[in-house]
Amino acid sequence: MPTTIDKDAVSEAYEQVRDDSNEAVNWLTLKFNGTNIELDGTGVEYEEMVSRLSADERMFAYVRVVTGDEMSKRAKFAFITWAGENVSAMKKAKLSVEKQLVKGIIRAFSIELLAEESADVVYETVKTQLIKAGGANYGTGAPK
Repeated sequence: MPTTIDKDAVSEAYEQVRDDSNEAVNWLTLKFNGTNIELDGTGVEYEEMVSRLSADERMFAYVRVVTGDEMSKRAKFAFITWAGENVSAMKKAKLSVEKQLVKGIIRAFSIELLAEESADVVYETVKTQLIKAGGANYGTGAPK
């Protein structure tokens, strides 16, 4: 049976994460329910998103991180494909095809990560990669 995605729920959550005026949603997670990719949750705190990533599951996450310095602040986005360390090789291999369904909805992001353990998605690591992807950093201090 082919994999499907809950387009309406995922699209709505995606728009909430991207909305600069919505401070209640900074991330979304998607997970598999059989052969359907469904919205797992949304939230504000990054660590709550990380806590949803299970070693036994394949998931996707989309995260807003505010980068910049004292000169300017801007939102950058990361798309994370999660394949927990206990996921079979066959299911991990299928992710490359299934990810395309998600990318049909989640189109705008600065970086894309493939992660297998929580160390791969540490907030400071993701933020540093987003800053590097963002180009020039003209401030005099460290990024906030």
